[in-house]
Amino acid sequence: MDKIEACGIEVSARELVVALEKKGGLRRFANTPAGHRALLHMLTRGGKRVSVCLEATGLYGLDIALALSEQVGLEVMVANPRAVRHFAQAMMQRSKNDQLDALVLREFAARMPFKRWVRPKQNTLALWAIGRRLEALTALCTAEKNRRHATGLSQAIPASVRRDLARSLRFHQQAMKQLRQEALRCITADTQLQRHYQLLQSVSGIGETSAIQLLAELALLPEDRDVRQWVAYAGLDPREHSSGTSVRKYTRISKIGNRHLRHALYMPALVASRREPHLRGFYEHLLERGKKKRQALVAVARKLLHAIYGMFHSDQPYDGARVYHLSPPVVTLPAAQMT
Repeated sequence: MDKIEACGIEVSARELVVALEKKGGLRRFANTPAGHRALLHMLTRGGKRVSVCLEATGLYGLDIALALSEQVGLEVMVANPRAVRHFAQAMMQRSKNDQLDALVLREFAARMPFKRWVRPKQNTLALWAIGRRLEALTALCTAEKNRRHATGLSQAIPASVRRDLARSLRFHQQAMKQLRQEALRCITADTQLQRHYQLLQSVSGIGETSAIQLLAELALLPEDRDVRQWVAYAGLDPREHSSGTSVRKYTRISKIGNRHLRHALYMPALVASRREPHLRGFYEHLLERGKKKRQALVAVARKLLHAIYGMFHSDQPYDGARVYHLSPPVVTLPAAQMT
């Protein structure tokens, strides 16, 4: 069997810096369709097999990852940037530039377990892009509402500023409405996405926008992932820091994962901890045990993610009794009835 060559690609907005195992030196290609074709020609020349590693750099690396995943003989891994950074530190890499990053990615592909990137469907990619844009617009609307509230309390702010803030807020809200409609078209075009969307909305606390954002992030996960991998993907897995008997820090979540998924879980967890009886009971139970409100809310978000995983794999709507069993209320009888 032919040896698989390792290749690292450092992606930037304008160019791709490529480090290939047998070439020794570095090659540069434009981050354009023509540059992608030239890179594919170099990697596939001679029928060799190549394992390519690049970092998850958002939209700059998406097109090249899609192009590489279509080629026979090429395997693509989209690595977590934090994992690559820690790997570079382990290699005693003190400097950082595009050339060194490409070499580090090549060594990462050669030495670390290779996790092949699963190419998403076009419809799923469209939903993912809409979900990310909805997240950004939600943050913009929140900021504009805060500014409008602040200007309304000051007599020194002219009316023109207030009118402009109101106009800006209406513009962003209209854009969000159009994006939600486009997202629903993507969802209804896919039977599985439509069913998962319905299951998400069966949870008290998950509205239309939250369901779209959650589905946009979760739809990219391979179907063979278990619930612990879902939790790790969201960065909600616990991180312990202890050594011997003297070092014992508070256990925190790792945050080594998809921050967009964590953000999408926050508001549903907050609402569910107040309105959904079982998750509210779980939240209050944690507070009684001495947990802080923020810790309890993170635990609710993790519990909610467990529930979503169960719904997707069992194809059953939300059942709070399976998430957390509520203890029956303790009835205290009057003293006269106890005798």
